[in-house]
Amino acid sequence: MNTPSWLKSAIFYEIYPQSFCDSNGDGIGDLNGITQKLEYVRDLGCNAIWINPCFESPFMDAGYDISDYYKIAPRYGTNEDARRLFARAHELGIKVLLDLVPGHSSDRHAWFLKSREADRNEYSNRYIWTRDAFDYPEGFRVQSGLSDRNGNYIVNFFSSQPALNYGFERCDYDWQLPVTHPDCVATVEEIKRIMRFWLDLGCDGFRVDMAYSLVKNDPDRTGTKRLWQGVRAMLDEEYPEAVILSEWGCAEEAIDAGFHTDFYLHFNACGYNALFQTDSYDYVDRAQPTECFFRKAGKGNVRVFLDEFMPKFRYIAGRGHMSLPTGNHDMIRYSHHRSQDEMKLVAAFVLLMPTIPFLYYGDEIGMRYLDGLVSKEGGYFRTGSRTPMQWTDGKHFGFSDTDGELYLPQDEKGAPDVQTQLADENSLLNTVKRFTALRAANSELQAGDNFEPVYAEDHAYPFAFRRGKFLIAVNPAKKSAEAPLAEGNYRKVISVNGDAGIGAGKLHIDGVTLTVFEEV
Repeated sequence: MNTPSWLKSAIFYEIYPQSFCDSNGDGIGDLNGITQKLEYVRDLGCNAIWINPCFESPFMDAGYDISDYYKIAPRYGTNEDARRLFARAHELGIKVLLDLVPGHSSDRHAWFLKSREADRNEYSNRYIWTRDAFDYPEGFRVQSGLSDRNGNYIVNFFSSQPALNYGFERCDYDWQLPVTHPDCVATVEEIKRIMRFWLDLGCDGFRVDMAYSLVKNDPDRTGTKRLWQGVRAMLDEEYPEAVILSEWGCAEEAIDAGFHTDFYLHFNACGYNALFQTDSYDYVDRAQPTECFFRKAGKGNVRVFLDEFMPKFRYIAGRGHMSLPTGNHDMIRYSHHRSQDEMKLVAAFVLLMPTIPFLYYGDEIGMRYLDGLVSKEGGYFRTGSRTPMQWTDGKHFGFSDTDGELYLPQDEKGAPDVQTQLADENSLLNTVKRFTALRAANSELQAGDNFEPVYAEDHAYPFAFRRGKFLIAVNPAKKSAEAPLAEGNYRKVISVNGDAGIGAGKLHIDGVTLTVFEEV
């Protein structure tokens, strides 16, 4: 299989389009706003962006309920605006991934409106329907009594998100179609056409929502893997530099399925949470800080992460990558219960790992999670992580010049902003820029198979690992720490917050410190 040449050195920036930059004064971010800020993305050190769904939608789930896969949502602009964004990004050396949502559409999509009709038509099987309006099959979420068609439709999440029909690997009811059924094959081919459309317009690939869930009754993901292997074969033949990134949460399965990279996330696993969040997140009481490795309390256990991560890392070596984010639109921001010094360590760590780093917009300045906001467009607890970007300390933090309301409320005056942090040499933003530059300048620090834990003990600090000639030591705890280290000649490259040194067979590192050494 082909691996696009640009992926190894990629540093991604995730952009939530409605909250990034408002170019026309309506209080909502848009594509032209993104285009205006591309030089900022480049100067940050990111050479790739992922844009959350920007297609036509009633926005019952923030755009993850698409009503037209071939059209940019009017509130964001036009298809021509998207073409200009892609072109300008490429001029600046930036790749662009769009968010593909193949698992479900909006219930207002033209396909679904035809599918729900009583009379049979070419879209009757585009979605999954039971045989009868009084069928309530165990294990499926159904919506009933909402159409003239005699049947209930399966939904993936919200009631407005009917599941598209890719077939069933195992058919238990007479209304379930096999993956080889022509109507299920037609759904796959339509998704390929959508991908070709946007690739031809100029995008560089897709982050794929719910990539693991398309084929139903598929416990081993066998049918879903076959589906994506077919998509990958199409890309390798027609668009060899295009990338597909999965929201799968199991890199072993995702890479086998043909994805170039899979997100290492907070679900389906505990390693991410052991580093940055918590193993069992409490969605009701979000005020409690968690005991994870990257906390000053020093009560975390990096072994929980490594014991999960390393088998995955070895299994996919040479065939694909994992992608490690600081956060995303579905998580509480990493700034929650962290000081700026603590955030510097998290960001630097993400940028030094052998995974592909993703910075969530605003994480580079430590934008805060705003708790208690009323849910917006299906955001619920996630709403507080989706507030408008803070560019300056002026009106609306420079996000919009509207005199009306913004898409979402913003933080209070004095909250972090780009302009202020650019002027501060020791700011989180400038720390991030130093580490993106370090990664970009050294191929051994980019995505690859060279990762060797050097010191990682149960419930102990620090954590030290080697990447080629580089030794990285990180101690998020507030107390200084030591670790045994084989003799060698090391030059200190960069240090965050405190200091570290090597001598007499030991590594000594201050509290809340990350240091990069180079062996000479």
